Amino acid sequence: MTTTGAQIALTVNGDARDVAAGTTVAGLVADIGLPDRGIAVAVDGFVVPCGKWDTTVLRDDDTVEIVTAVQGG
Repeated sequence: MTTTGAQIALTVNGDARDVAAGTTVAGLVADIGLPDRGIAVAVDGFVVPCGKWDTTVLRDDDTVEIVTAVQGG
């Protein structure tokens, strides 16, 4: 995660959250304490492939949805 000192406002799973400007999807997932496997992340309605989490920088007012895969039978 890159930190520039400024903060941006996101909506993450319906809740307001402030993060450092320059935060990537990977950085957000780590900040929340989620594993980097078994989850999917969408930014403004578009799924971000896990291979692009490190390079996808979040922007002010982005809406992020994080979902966890659940197995069942």
